Amino acid sequence: MKVNLPSHEIIETEEDLQRFHALNADSPWICFDTEFIGEKRFYTTICLIQIATPKGNFLIDPIKLSNIQPVLDMLADEKILKIAHAASNDYRLIYNHYGVIARNTFDTQIASAFLGYKYPVAFNKLLESELKIRIGKGFSVTDWEKRPFPKKQLRYALYDAIYLYDLFGKLKEKLDALGRFDWAMEECKTLENAEFYETDPYKETLQSNLIKGLRFNEKVMLLRLLLWRTEEARRKNYSKEMILPGKYISAIVRGAREGIDAFKHNRRLPDSLVQKYGKLFIEMYNQPVTEEEKEVLSRLPKDGYEDPKHEIMMEMLDLLVLYKCLEAGISHHMVLPRQAFKKMKNTAGYMDPSLLEGWRKEFLGPEIVSWFKHRHELRIAFTEGKFELKMSKEFNGV
Repeated sequence: MKVNLPSHEIIETEEDLQRFHALNADSPWICFDTEFIGEKRFYTTICLIQIATPKGNFLIDPIKLSNIQPVLDMLADEKILKIAHAASNDYRLIYNHYGVIARNTFDTQIASAFLGYKYPVAFNKLLESELKIRIGKGFSVTDWEKRPFPKKQLRYALYDAIYLYDLFGKLKEKLDALGRFDWAMEECKTLENAEFYETDPYKETLQSNLIKGLRFNEKVMLLRLLLWRTEEARRKNYSKEMILPGKYISAIVRGAREGIDAFKHNRRLPDSLVQKYGKLFIEMYNQPVTEEEKEVLSRLPKDGYEDPKHEIMMEMLDLLVLYKCLEAGISHHMVLPRQAFKKMKNTAGYMDPSLLEGWRKEFLGPEIVSWFKHRHELRIAFTEGKFELKMSKEFNGV
């Protein structure tokens, strides 16, 4: 079957790249996407960069090019509007590889959340809904390192960029009609924060489902084991699963207290793993607990069910936000991200700062923001077929 490719230019030499930059450096907008491979390695490889501009469509090959500085300059240029979908995935790679932060972005995934789409929404679903264009996703998992590119692969890569400008126009028109374009751009501004791309080295431990059922020393062991696995993966540029498969972590953490024999007699642990790392894991377990480790583990969320009234109150506040979002046609998960809600639910005195300013504060209104801020003082009063949310001081006649 003949494959019809949109017009494009492949940039794979320094001369081609300089010509591309001279042609497009003053563009008012560019559409941006990348293709990458992260399997079986610690450092994800950027294999292809797709850029559409008013002057044409370009496929830039960072594997063949030793320096892509002209592209980075365009991403960092605030005068150029960058249009992308799920930009955080691509921008995180750019930041981690080159230390560059893209400026002035319209993220179609973020923008669609202000129009009632589920967040996050897939690019192909958004295209089909807004532009009546259907694109296949058959090459979403493919070997982007292989050269030359098959035509179908190139077509897939181009489709991820060439429709973005038309999609931007359609979404902007709807956002303007609702008075929400500034809200969307304000949220897209979070992509310019370096902290957004920096990873807490203890995140994997703190978000582990395993840690909830462990004793204190086992929690320390889990913390050490996950840090060791990450460092080994970084050093060898292997995936963490290649260093230590996750399915063995529970057995190692729970068995380390009993010594090397517990590992040897555990039928779930391969002999080769015990021979290679068994003594290291026992030594790891037996090291004294440090103050830093104590501090990290103190960040673990407390069990919300210790206060069932607080649990119910938080769920009620969440449902009120959900109802307001359904009425307004805005994604609930955009207004109140799950991680922010969980942290407020499980951390006394914590208030997510994004609710105290900007578009979220404006949308939620002063009452709901105040309820979240003073959630520990909220009570429910039942009177003659109705109920009211009141601050505890109101019950005392203060």
